[in-house]
Amino acid sequence: MKKEKLIKKYDKQVKMYESNSKNQRLNGLRNRIIKNAYGKVLEVGVGAGANFPYYDRNSVEIMGVDFSSEMIKSAKRSASIYQVTAEFIQEDIDELILEENTFDCIVSTLSLCSYPDPIKILNKFNKWCRKDGSVLLLEHGLSSNPFLSFTQKVIDPLHTKISGCHCNRNINKMLEESSLKIEHIERYWSEIVYLILAKPSKIDSV
Repeated sequence: MKKEKLIKKYDKQVKMYESNSKNQRLNGLRNRIIKNAYGKVLEVGVGAGANFPYYDRNSVEIMGVDFSSEMIKSAKRSASIYQVTAEFIQEDIDELILEENTFDCIVSTLSLCSYPDPIKILNKFNKWCRKDGSVLLLEHGLSSNPFLSFTQKVIDPLHTKISGCHCNRNINKMLEESSLKIEHIERYWSEIVYLILAKPSKIDSV
C-alpha cells in the first residue's frame, strides 16, 4: 500500500483507536510492559496515546512519533489528560533519523504490523537505544495454533487492505533476525500477542 494512502487510512481511524484504548483486556498488557519504561522514552507509532495512562509521569520524558497528523493530535490530548511530559514528531519511522544511543527506552505497541520492513525498524531501535537501555514491545503476529495461523495467512491481504495492518507477521523470526537481544518474552491469546523486553546489542545494526 502506498504511503500516502496508508497515512490517510490511519487519519480516518483515530476514533476507532481512541475507542480501542478503553479495551481493559488489552490495557492490562499495556500496563505490564509500559511500567518498565523510564527516563528518555521514544514511543514509535504513538497513535492516540493509549499508553500514556500507564507511564510513571514522574520518571519519563516521551518523544512520540507517528506519521498521521490526526493521531498526533489525539496523542497530544491524551498526554495533557494524563499529565505526561511529551513532545511529538510527525514522521514516517522508515525515514526518521535520530542520533544513536539517545534513548533510555524505546516503546512500540502494536505498530510493527504496519511497517514494510519491520526488521529494519527493530535494528533502528537497536541503534537509537542506549547500551544499558531497554526496548519494550507489545506486538501481535502469527498464532502458534495451526488453524489460527493458517487463517491469519489467508485473510492477511484483505486485512491489510482494510486496516493497513498485517496479521501474519512471524514475531519470533523477526526478533531472531534483528540485532536486539531478547531478555524476556510472554505470549498471550493463542500466542498471537507478545510482550517483549529486549536490550540493544550494538552488533551488526543497520
